[in-house]
Amino acid sequence: MTTAKAQNFNWINLDSDTFGEDSKVYQEYGIDEEVLNYALDKNERARVEYDDQLQMFILIYNVPKLKKIYNHYETVPLTFLVRGQNLITISNQENGYLVETIKNLLMKHPDLSLYKFLFTILFIISDLYFPMVEEMNADRQLISNRLKEKTSKNNLLALSDLETGIVYLISAAKQNTVLLEQIKTNPIYHSINAIEREQLEDTLIEAKQLVEMTELASEILHGISGTYNNILNNNLNDTMKILTVLSLLLTIPTIVTGFFGMNVPLPFEHDLSGWWFIIIISVVGWFGFSFILRQILK
Repeated sequence: MTTAKAQNFNWINLDSDTFGEDSKVYQEYGIDEEVLNYALDKNERARVEYDDQLQMFILIYNVPKLKKIYNHYETVPLTFLVRGQNLITISNQENGYLVETIKNLLMKHPDLSLYKFLFTILFIISDLYFPMVEEMNADRQLISNRLKEKTSKNNLLALSDLETGIVYLISAAKQNTVLLEQIKTNPIYHSINAIEREQLEDTLIEAKQLVEMTELASEILHGISGTYNNILNNNLNDTMKILTVLSLLLTIPTIVTGFFGMNVPLPFEHDLSGWWFIIIISVVGWFGFSFILRQILK
């Protein structure tokens, strides 16, 4: 557990990996089982609500994971609880790197109000996404250049990993933006001052910029993926066309030799050089049929 005191509020971080689900620490801060289930669920969607019974403001925000999983970035929720003059965060191993960031922010600005401090943290979290999107854009350019040289399986799989990663970031960014919009309709919004509302607006603008940036990156990725899918389909069509033409051309000598192989009286059957005529007929038929196919396939 990490604690720090500002001028107007207390910050407490509870590490769910340390305290588990049944710890009495949660009860000490008035966190009931329902809220705890939200906080400990690593698949919980971003959400905001106010619990009248507990008089607790609950905010769950999507945080990017610093390490890639299966060659792409993913996100994990981080829970913020406001009750009275206490700001409680419930972290885990995947989002715990933010604890030090929050602590440093509080040490540098101990005079911040509780909600301005909270919205500033959300602003910082949104900023964490931008380097990841920029890294993905750089990777996309690198993979695109490789695909221009060779459309290999490994390059296509790398492109697929980028598409998967951008889907996670877009989904998280959109959820966070909707959450910030919902705060304006939450009863808690009427209790915050003008400075805190201004910080909320700044955070919302940053979140919207992130959504636009991730959507642009996604559209470019989809465009590149669609282009190379079309290229692969065209290559496959060309290959099938060549194989079809070759199979048709190979039927000419087969038909000719099959005709002269019948066990009936045939031209040239007593001529020692008759096989030359068969070869000439096959060659002439092959070139004639290839000329016809070339005219058809133009």
